[in-house]
Amino acid sequence: MTKPGNGGAKQVGESQLFELLRYSHIFASVVREILEIKLLNEVCPTSLTLSQFHLLKLISLDGKHQVGQVADFLGVSPPAATKNVDKLEGLGLVFRKQSKGDRRATLLSSSAKGRRLVEKYETLKAERLTPVIDAFSTDELDQLARWLERFSLVLLHAEDSGEDLCFRCSAYFEDQCPVTQLRESCPYQKVCGSRATTTGEMEA
Repeated sequence: MTKPGNGGAKQVGESQLFELLRYSHIFASVVREILEIKLLNEVCPTSLTLSQFHLLKLISLDGKHQVGQVADFLGVSPPAATKNVDKLEGLGLVFRKQSKGDRRATLLSSSAKGRRLVEKYETLKAERLTPVIDAFSTDELDQLARWLERFSLVLLHAEDSGEDLCFRCSAYFEDQCPVTQLRESCPYQKVCGSRATTTGEMEA
């Protein structure tokens, strides 16, 4: 696989590095505070952490997941995963159900309330972004996305820890994800593949 970047040596001045770091942090903070935390607080009366909401979004995407798979996906211990699931279940956003094929397996599914919350969040996010997007041309938006992608991949390549934990896209999954190609695996796809195999075995 070709490594990100052009491989050429380049001298970056202190002022350039300062500006790059400054606006990288501002961009990351704006996205997190305005497009994630603030919107989540608006659509959810009872405060959820971003990790809990990302977990809800994951469960809402394609059906059932096992608690153990959730722990692997989030890169946390089973007790920590269970605590997050307990919070979502207590709010009526997900529910547990014992597998008919394997009584040792507990499956998680999103409730109608949970799916509505995810839909409301995404709808509100699209509405808030409309005036921002209108300030740019289509070409500018495409170029911005490509530059952000390239910068992210080069940074990941330089500091890849080799861990399976990802979720860097916050559940905005893409089949041909360049991060997956860089790391040669996607935790989400791994969970889905494991879930599909397990479900098939249960139903057999």
